[in-house]
Amino acid sequence: MSADFDGVGPVASDTGDATAVGSYSMAVSGNYTSRVELPADALRPPSQVPAHEGMSNLPRHRSSFVGRKNELGRLDGFLSRPGAVLVQALHGLGGVGKSTLAAHWAETREHGCRPVRWVTADSPAGVAQGLVELAVALQPASKVLPVEALAEWGLQWLASHTGWLVILDNVNDPADIAPLLDRAPGGRFLITSRLAEGWEEDVTLVRLDVLDAEESLALITSIITRKGPRNLDGASELCEELGHLPLAIEQAGAYVAQNPFTTPRTYLQLLAEHPAKMYERGGATTRAERTVARVWDITLDRAATQQPEAIDLLRALAWYAPEDIPLHLCAGLVDQPALDTALGLLSAYNMITPDLDTGTIAVHRLVQALARTPDPTNPHRTPDLIDQARTLATTNLDTALPQQWTDPATWPEWRTLLPHIDALTGHAAEETDTTRTAHILNETGLYLRDQGLIRRATSTLQRANSSYERALGNDHPDTLISRNNLANAYQGSGDAIRAIELHEQNLEDFARVLGPDHPHTFITRSNLANAYQDVGDVARAVALHERNLEDRVRILGPDHPHTLASRNNLADAYQDVGDVARAVALHERNLEDRVRILGPDHPHTLASRNNLAAAYQRAGDLARAVTLFDQNLADGARILGPDHPRTVISRNNLAVAHREAGEPDHAIMLFKQNLALCLERFGSDHPLTIETQGAYTSAWQKRAVSGPKLEVPHSSRH
Repeated sequence: MSADFDGVGPVASDTGDATAVGSYSMAVSGNYTSRVELPADALRPPSQVPAHEGMSNLPRHRSSFVGRKNELGRLDGFLSRPGAVLVQALHGLGGVGKSTLAAHWAETREHGCRPVRWVTADSPAGVAQGLVELAVALQPASKVLPVEALAEWGLQWLASHTGWLVILDNVNDPADIAPLLDRAPGGRFLITSRLAEGWEEDVTLVRLDVLDAEESLALITSIITRKGPRNLDGASELCEELGHLPLAIEQAGAYVAQNPFTTPRTYLQLLAEHPAKMYERGGATTRAERTVARVWDITLDRAATQQPEAIDLLRALAWYAPEDIPLHLCAGLVDQPALDTALGLLSAYNMITPDLDTGTIAVHRLVQALARTPDPTNPHRTPDLIDQARTLATTNLDTALPQQWTDPATWPEWRTLLPHIDALTGHAAEETDTTRTAHILNETGLYLRDQGLIRRATSTLQRANSSYERALGNDHPDTLISRNNLANAYQGSGDAIRAIELHEQNLEDFARVLGPDHPHTFITRSNLANAYQDVGDVARAVALHERNLEDRVRILGPDHPHTLASRNNLADAYQDVGDVARAVALHERNLEDRVRILGPDHPHTLASRNNLAAAYQRAGDLARAVTLFDQNLADGARILGPDHPRTVISRNNLAVAHREAGEPDHAIMLFKQNLALCLERFGSDHPLTIETQGAYTSAWQKRAVSGPKLEVPHSSRH
């Protein structure tokens, strides 16, 4: 026999004994049966049971809630609207404060919903338990029913009433709550979830991001100073390091608050020295499952069961900058067929944020920090997996580097990659650098030097050279080449003594390792001569250039491009020593040979014409200098483009020649045109822009008075 409850369905008796309406039998043990007698009206149909005061079961409100003005306003605007069922989902990264925001809104805002029920909806069992608790709260006598019957009774109550608010917290799968949403159209649902995808069209999504800097500082301050004033030194920097993630800030704040001798700055130091431990520790009242490490492990566990490659991808992305990661940097991190699925899964769990307009993705900096922190006890972060991820990220970034750094067409890609190069080399200890890391550093240093960022270039090339020495030894050609580049950086920074010391050492080592007639030996001798020339030791510079030219003619022949480069450098040295006649003669021969061998439009031919014009200018033959500079500018604009760096240099050189010829207005016009091009093409910090700005300002100030002469470029000096 069974008792029916208004559509709930048959509920079987545990004993098999007949029960009258209003009574229920329940077996206790053995042969004994306990019979609970209830009043006839104790178990009423759901539609006949009204809500009563005191039914809300919101979690305790946190007094340190800060910010979220816009999100609270959106919830006010949507959930206070009258009408049919409204479902809204707060989604975002684990620890971003979705549950806190939902509870705060439900407790403090005038939404007009009664009762308010909180359901931990992380599984079908959790949803059912929430319905069971609702049924018991409405009709306490019903607790003697089986849980299936209670869950159905609670669902029918929602379906037959209006005006309630149910918060479904931490939904892992939209399918778990779909029956509830379908059958209860008379109230309001507010969902919190890490998922951004998989929702029905009628679910309004609200993405929750991290706090802004001011809000996160207010949050950590309120936690640390809850019992009285404390030293807050380093609080802003700590919030920045934690990426303004509320859960991480709460965890750090609780730790600092509990330990009276710990300040935010000392916590930062602990985080740097012991990241794995600190991501798992909070204050004494911080639950283990509410630490950053544990919250994200839950997400990683679920994602790994669906696609392990997604976790591989996340570990590799952890080595790049958190913002603006181009998609082509992801392409080699996992197999291409799996890439789209992996990106979609990580985006669905809010572990990454795609930007469709720019074709880039972002990863929260704390997600990255945890993903690259080794932990032998964590299956997602074993030391071997972390090493594999770093190697994969390094290889992928090395492969993505542009082949050139002097071509303006490659500069946008360099600017895109530079933050990720800085991040990769900044996160990895120098002693772990591989030859690929050294290659990345070497190429990046050359790009930075070309951009005029000499200090950054020098430090980058120093590490590149050290890494090559450690990986390959002092005599390996790649090590010697990197030492050459470092010496050139010292030279560009004005540290001539260190530059000459390295060039002298390099020349000796190249001659010993590769031989005196090897091309690298010639290049090193040329660079040493240029260094001597820059410090005014022109006699030694001339001697080295003369030897280089003689050796290259002997080995390569008089028409080889390297031979022509040596002749150009020797002519330049003659010019510096004051032997203008010999300089002009060599430049004239070089121009003639390059036109014959390379053609009139080759970039090296344009360089020769520029250098010959400079020699005429040095000799006082301004008419021929202006003619050649003018021809070079026209050819450069036609061949390379009007805003190519070499064209810009040609225009500056022509302007200087006009100024020296007593034509200041013409010079000012050219400088002005060049400055506009430089600002638009290269930016205000580029050396050419700075140089042009100075020349333009000087021309205006001095008008017909000759200002400082712009340096004439040397075609073969690197």
